[in-house]
Amino acid sequence: MKLHKTYQLTDIASLIDAQIIGDPEFPVTGINEIHKVTPGDVTFVDIEKYYKKALTSDASVVIIDKKTACPEGKHLLVVDKPFNAYNFLAKYFRPPYFNQNGQSANSSIHPSVIIENGAIIADHVEIGEGTVIKANAVIAPHVKIGKRVIIEQGTVIGSDAFYFKKENGKHTHWHSCGRVIIEDDVHIGAVCSIARGVSGDTIIREGSKLDCHIHIGHGVVIGKHCLIAALSGISGKTIVGDNVTIYGQVGIAQNLHIGDGVTIYAKSGVMEDLEAGKTYFGSPTSEAREKMKEYIMLKKLPEIWDKVKRMV
Repeated sequence: MKLHKTYQLTDIASLIDAQIIGDPEFPVTGINEIHKVTPGDVTFVDIEKYYKKALTSDASVVIIDKKTACPEGKHLLVVDKPFNAYNFLAKYFRPPYFNQNGQSANSSIHPSVIIENGAIIADHVEIGEGTVIKANAVIAPHVKIGKRVIIEQGTVIGSDAFYFKKENGKHTHWHSCGRVIIEDDVHIGAVCSIARGVSGDTIIREGSKLDCHIHIGHGVVIGKHCLIAALSGISGKTIVGDNVTIYGQVGIAQNLHIGDGVTIYAKSGVMEDLEAGKTYFGSPTSEAREKMKEYIMLKKLPEIWDKVKRMV
């Protein structure tokens, strides 16, 4: 998440009562989880084995739970509980929003947009020309929707990420301060859920079409002109290339890369990256032809076993 203006490091430190190691006047421009950071960002680390990863990342500022050697160009904010401090900052700069009025007056909606009865539009939403939001859809804060988009009944765009930190046997919700961006000519079916990024963006690119009852996890990027059939789910931070076809009831694990032009047959379970231009099937998936051969061999196993028993 990029901040709406630049802050000095001392401003950030005062919000979380942190000790500064570094330049108090250093300009801070964003807050991001570790895999999303860019220069100017604040991130956090609270497990010593991950110190090196945080301190050598692109983040300029690291919230940390004890003093440690600080690499050149980095700045530390020392607090007892870095996760809590980070979560506080995320809520401070992008606070939770509760819509009690149906449609916000604090959004940018093109005059040609059609919004059916019962749809809810939150604050800080942008909706482009010719888009249709059907009945009982919910567009949460900080969602950007392009031109000629259709969002069917009951779909939720921008729900909180399913992202928790486990401490002392309990799960603490990680506040979602990211966005959802839907580009031009996208069609999203009824009763879908598109989660916002934890700190970055969930993106559905131009021309992609989603069937009903689909879940898109936090930080997922879906490429251009993809087709995704009903009851499929894509877990957080997975990247789907352009012109990908996903049949019904496919489940895709987190942090994967699905190459351009891939086809995934129904009921498949994807647990590793998929190479561009190929067709996949099964759970776990493999190339469709090879998987079909495996199934044919499995069907023949009883016959083969009977032959073996007769031989002995």
